[in-house]
Amino acid sequence: MKTAVTLCRVPESAAGPFVFHDELEVGFAKAAAQGFDAVELFLPAPDAVPVETIRSLCEEFGLSVAAVGTGAGMVRHGLSLTDASPEKRRGALDFILRMVDFGGRLGAPAILGSMQGKWAGEISRDHALDLLASALGEVGAAAAQHGVPFIYEPLNRYETNLFNRLVPAAEFLDERGLSTVVLLADLFHMNIEESDIAAALRDAGKRIGHVHWADSNRQAMGHGHTDPAPILNALRDISYEGYLSAEIFPLPDADTAARQTIKSINTLYIPF
Repeated sequence: MKTAVTLCRVPESAAGPFVFHDELEVGFAKAAAQGFDAVELFLPAPDAVPVETIRSLCEEFGLSVAAVGTGAGMVRHGLSLTDASPEKRRGALDFILRMVDFGGRLGAPAILGSMQGKWAGEISRDHALDLLASALGEVGAAAAQHGVPFIYEPLNRYETNLFNRLVPAAEFLDERGLSTVVLLADLFHMNIEESDIAAALRDAGKRIGHVHWADSNRQAMGHGHTDPAPILNALRDISYEGYLSAEIFPLPDADTAARQTIKSINTLYIPF
């Protein structure tokens, strides 16, 4: 398993659960100094920063890009894949496809979280799931062109009513034949929704492609009441080799949160 830390440059998400909010070069430097393998990028738009700039920073600081988020499409433009407006749905899909291309050129997958939206009003659950499946099929195929998967994230009940738990989401991907899409196991959301986090990870198994390493209060692991040992054991049992990425609040400050994240992993993790 590899480590990653979030670096957000979206002004509207300044109070969000991201460790670093610095200028890119400063954020990359801090991530490298803390011993992370990669950064997970949250940028305002797919064209906000040239790919060549990110490549240069990766080379300079010896880091990879673990993933790129698409949430700016929601927080800046109110776009979602299940919006009642066909124009907004098309805008959401275009935004995500461009982010897939941006990430793919860096060898990194894109993540669908808040832009999945929710069902309500004239959009029934069945219709919303059809819209979601269609979009995931298109963006998954686009990601595959770059040799990376596309990452879908079940969120807690307060953020979406589509999928809140890993296993139903995994079954949905299987039923719809979405072979190029993997799941993001966010431990904060799972703490709310799963009765047994480790069991859910084992049951979802091969579908897990990314992990957000967060404690129950969305702070660095060790600052809440989540027991990380069974979770790491479950990830070992399913032969997970992806990233443990810190999408957490920068509390009590960013450097301390980053340092505690690395400590929480290194203290318990035994390589395969």
